[in-house]
Amino acid sequence: MTEATREIDSDIYVYWQTGCTSCLRTKEFLAEHDIAFHSRNVLEDESALDELSRFGLRQVPIVVRGDNWANGQILGDVARLVGIPWGERQILPPEELHRRLTSIMDGTDRFLRQLPEASLETHLPNRPRSYADLVYHIYNIIDAFVEHEEGIPLVYEAYYRLPPEEMQSIEGLSGYGRQVAGRLDAWFKGPGRTADWSAKADVYYGKQTLHDFLERTTWHSGQHSRQLMWVLERMDVAPERPLGDETFAGLPMPDQVWDGAADAA
Repeated sequence: MTEATREIDSDIYVYWQTGCTSCLRTKEFLAEHDIAFHSRNVLEDESALDELSRFGLRQVPIVVRGDNWANGQILGDVARLVGIPWGERQILPPEELHRRLTSIMDGTDRFLRQLPEASLETHLPNRPRSYADLVYHIYNIIDAFVEHEEGIPLVYEAYYRLPPEEMQSIEGLSGYGRQVAGRLDAWFKGPGRTADWSAKADVYYGKQTLHDFLERTTWHSGQHSRQLMWVLERMDVAPERPLGDETFAGLPMPDQVWDGAADAA
């Protein structure tokens, strides 16, 4: 059963936008459990985001059922809202998540260097995000985790930063990636060695532990690295040493790389 073929007779609404990793995962999660929903793409319908104002929200993904809502970034909350059974789930150890993040950053740098410089301003399908923005976003997701450990809470706007002028080039973006990788490694070798992974993370999307936040940082950046490989494939460029199961297995990622990827190819 797919979103396109499901007969909608539900009071459940999903507010999302194209290219959003948590949005895609939320829709797939509901579809896998045969939960019908009204699809509200905030990029295609300006009134969709306004509908969330009654909850004081202007962010996605959000799942609404009647007068209640859940942030799609926490699938356990979505499950409880729509009546899907939800049990405990295993998370990869922090050290393994760090290894995966290193693999994601290394892969991102390889794929970045395969992009023609002139393509950096090209936008992704149906999303006002350029290839340069995508690469920057991958690194910025990880940067935001390090910032959190430096005492800066994660706010919604942190994930919507854009690369400054000096990073609007392959070398500029690559340099930012190396800087983020160095800061992450330094944290794991220093404060991260004694981190309390069960401690509450100060993140905007709900009650999460530091371990939860690290996992989300990993699969979030990983999903966008899959999109970067997809970008190269659309240009008939084979990604150099593509990332696969050794990097993504065991992470709660969406099945698809992009909304309607087959249609956008």
